[in-house]
Amino acid sequence: MGAYLAELLVIEDDQVLSAQLGELLRLQGYAVRLSPLGESGLAMALASAPDLVLLDVMLPDVSGFSVLRRLREQQQTPVIMLTACGAEEERIRGLRHGADDYLAKPFNLTELQLRIDAILRRTRSADSRAVQPPSLNIETLALDRHTLRARVGEQDLALTPLQFRLLWQLMLQRGEVLTKPYLYRVVFEREHSGYDRSLDMHISRIRRRLAEAGLAADRLQTLHGRGYSFQ
Repeated sequence: MGAYLAELLVIEDDQVLSAQLGELLRLQGYAVRLSPLGESGLAMALASAPDLVLLDVMLPDVSGFSVLRRLREQQQTPVIMLTACGAEEERIRGLRHGADDYLAKPFNLTELQLRIDAILRRTRSADSRAVQPPSLNIETLALDRHTLRARVGEQDLALTPLQFRLLWQLMLQRGEVLTKPYLYRVVFEREHSGYDRSLDMHISRIRRRLAEAGLAADRLQTLHGRGYSFQ
């Protein structure tokens, strides 16, 4: 997943809708790939194993149901079907083929986002917790996840629990640029507001604590317009 909340694949031939979905989801911290065709979309899904697929039923080259069936033969990637037809029979068909959810066009983009978030929480939260190590060490900087203790050499860092979790995420994905929406959701457990400066404040305090312990201030970098990175 890297510096993103999740990797999404949108298989949709409506270029306007596809562009809208891509823009919305990227702003929310997702990595998004787009495909206007079923065959190319299926190939992308099988090659990159995205965290979730948004799949249009009516594609110009092949039925979305066919794409779903073939995808299910090799992967259990969550799929939300998108259709211009809200018929009950079509919805049931999609669910029987293995779709995780179904939305009829035109749909509310906020509702779509909430459904994506709900599916990803169900399918990924347990795994993401399980793979995290008990401690992180980068040179003299050490973090213990169970005790929430951070230290440089033998010197403890006076970090709040939230600041510890923030530094943990940055160190866990060292060298990657973590976006503000990602950090707000993963660390603060809330959505990012453009007027909210809490993240900037905590980053500044963590940087100050690291500098006081003798670490170079540029280890924790601010990349304006992109996010933050620990080097």
